[in-house]
Amino acid sequence: MTERLGSHHRDTLNRLLGHPASGNIEWRQVKSLLQAVGVVSEEHDGSLRVTLGGEHEVLRRPHTKDIDAQMIVDLRRMLTRAGYSAAD
Repeated sequence: MTERLGSHHRDTLNRLLGHPASGNIEWRQVKSLLQAVGVVSEEHDGSLRVTLGGEHEVLRRPHTKDIDAQMIVDLRRMLTRAGYSAAD
């Protein structure tokens, strides 16, 4: 599945799913990746309503440019259930 993604999206995916996860993953990069792999609509407060692989999630925009550890956990779960994995 990852071969359909551009290099920036693959990099973001690898940073999310790699062990250990990168500590500096920007919200804008996550938003762009999710728009490439799922159905995304933006709420009035900046949150994203994401549908990916039959799963629905609302992700709240972080107060800083980087996402936090809990969002990484949530995104890992969603992406792996949809069949995505880190590049070897």
